[in-house]
Amino acid sequence: MPRFSIIVPSHGVAGRLSQALDSVLAQSFGDFELIPVCDAPDAPAADVTAGYAERDSRVSPVHSPPSAGLAGARNAGMRAATGAYLLFLDGDDTLAPGALTALDTRLTETGDVDVLYAEHERVPWWDGEPTNPAELLLPKTPAGPFALDQVPQLTGVQLPAWSAVYRRAFLVGHQLTFPDGHFTDVGFGGLVVLRAEKAAVLRQVVVRHLARRQGNRLSLPGAHHLELLDQTELVLTRAAELGLHEERLVPLFDHLFATVLKTAAHPRRLRTGRRAFFRRASALYRGHRPAGFRTPAGSLGVQHRLLASGSYAAFRALRGANQSAVRALELLPRPRGLRTRLQYRRALRRPLDPNLAVYCAYWGRGYACNPAAIHAKARELAPHIRSVFLVEPDQAHTVPKDIEYAVIGTAKYWDVLARAKYLINNANFADAVVKREGSVHLSTQHGTPLKKMGVDQATYPVVAAATGSFTKLLARVDRWDYNLTSNAHSTQMWERAFPAAHETLEYGYPRNDVYYTATAHDVARIRQELGIPEGKTAVLYAPTHRDYHTGFETGLDLEAFCEEAGEDVVVLLRAHYFYDKGAARTTGRIIDVTAHRSSEDVCLAADALITDYSSIMFDYANLDRPVVVYADDWDVYRETRGVYFDLMEHPPGPVARTPGELARIFRDGSWAGPESTAARAAFRERFCGFDDGRAAERVVRRVLLGEPPESIPPVIPLAERVPAPAATLVRSR
Repeated sequence: MPRFSIIVPSHGVAGRLSQALDSVLAQSFGDFELIPVCDAPDAPAADVTAGYAERDSRVSPVHSPPSAGLAGARNAGMRAATGAYLLFLDGDDTLAPGALTALDTRLTETGDVDVLYAEHERVPWWDGEPTNPAELLLPKTPAGPFALDQVPQLTGVQLPAWSAVYRRAFLVGHQLTFPDGHFTDVGFGGLVVLRAEKAAVLRQVVVRHLARRQGNRLSLPGAHHLELLDQTELVLTRAAELGLHEERLVPLFDHLFATVLKTAAHPRRLRTGRRAFFRRASALYRGHRPAGFRTPAGSLGVQHRLLASGSYAAFRALRGANQSAVRALELLPRPRGLRTRLQYRRALRRPLDPNLAVYCAYWGRGYACNPAAIHAKARELAPHIRSVFLVEPDQAHTVPKDIEYAVIGTAKYWDVLARAKYLINNANFADAVVKREGSVHLSTQHGTPLKKMGVDQATYPVVAAATGSFTKLLARVDRWDYNLTSNAHSTQMWERAFPAAHETLEYGYPRNDVYYTATAHDVARIRQELGIPEGKTAVLYAPTHRDYHTGFETGLDLEAFCEEAGEDVVVLLRAHYFYDKGAARTTGRIIDVTAHRSSEDVCLAADALITDYSSIMFDYANLDRPVVVYADDWDVYRETRGVYFDLMEHPPGPVARTPGELARIFRDGSWAGPESTAARAAFRERFCGFDDGRAAERVVRRVLLGEPPESIPPVIPLAERVPAPAATLVRSR
């Protein structure tokens, strides 16, 4: 039997889970089992934990569905545990160095106590000094083990579950598990302390808890706050059944209702149902108030008396809850121009239009990318929804004739932004756009992150300077209700880069649907439109933007490359979209497709891709066609831009460092050889997880039609997908 079983729920924290697991496995004390709890065998966290389980026999993942919540995940871990003591660690927390040694030493000193409480640090998610709240919550205690009657102020309900270790035989013997629902730590902590006969305290930080930017459930609005009363009632009812002595019942009651009153008085936690919450809390208060309880002094004491009397109107007036209805328009970010500002304010006073959706791609650069693909599918599956695309003035002429659009900055633009229920963007809407209650914001993203994104850019000065205010960035992210990903890697990295409370949709990128729905005739047609000569091998060259360059630099002499690579090679040059407004660079065997409206069309036309670090490689991999990486400045790019993984270790195909190497790869045929095929297969397995031709349908059904997750079409396995044929197959027919 191991000394410790360490249980780590992982829902929603796949991007940081490795840090938690590493902190456990790096402990000098090794007598433990590590039990990560994943949503399902194919969940993002499962991929992470599977690798750890292969490398270390002490790691034993188990599964618990997301519907079971945090309580279900912890209980699943408890059922699988075999250790003498249980320790619960959140998936984005870490064990302090030496924590297990300190716990083992203290337990050896105290003997088999039922629960050993320890200190913990709250680490700010961004910047600031860690705090140690348990240092204040843990009262002065005897040096050795003690009965809970000796320390009545130690009620357990103020401490999180991961601020203690629990004797497994004690929990099993009393059938103690985490109660269902939110605020499960309140219920569990109270039940444990009611049954524990012997406890002890370790005056040392054991867990470093990451204070999430979006806060915990207690600070977020919603009907789940009613479940705080469920946990309160559970603990007080059990205390009554056990005949808990008044000396212990009084502080338990006081601690529970301090939390209840904080919620009842908060203007934002209960946007609806505040009166019902107060009435039920009042009934619990009167039904369980100990005879020896003394109302505190001051304003808090007034709150207690009003709760006891059930005087909701007086309580509401005391706490100034009516001030929460002050017109929010006075505090709104202001769009430029008095006229548009006033019009936007007027439009915000009107009801949301439940059948209006607004789309935007690349800050208004036209009808493109994931928003365009969702828009097209919505016209098919949700024709009752009016769809308006937002474009910059110089892009209005590029919008297809049958697509309704609004020019950014116009009266129509501000009107539809104010009244649309659905707002869909592959980047972000302007800072002045208000997230209205009842509206639904979907971030579709526009690539798979190789380079650092979001707040992860903060430690890279060149990129951070160009990004601007991270505070404003996060304010924009806070508007998201959904964030779309195309593979498990993206799911994990977006969690890190954009910490907020939105829901992740692992549905694939709608723009990539065409890679599985296009036909051979579509490929031939596009090649003809682009001017690719019959019988030529079209190689798409698509370099990414360099933050340390001020303009577009190809990095290659493309004419020289064509000459050395072979007479049948032509190059499709597609510069990063930052540089699509210059003069066309078409010369000789170089066809400039930078300004072509659809990168998907360009990819379909290409027989192979040359790129450096552009995210286009992840999309192009869906076509299962050769990819060559030209990495002449990888070391500089990695150091100045930051990356999430080493592309040189896991490339989608051959890697060239010099123009000569690149030409040789094409000249000798290795660009399409067996090693290239093998590298591409591994790359596709990792990065083409959710793109199967039905991503747009999944998004429309879930977001616009409101269908439940279980009714959404599942992702087709990679081995069963058939991508659009390359031009070589078209010519052979």
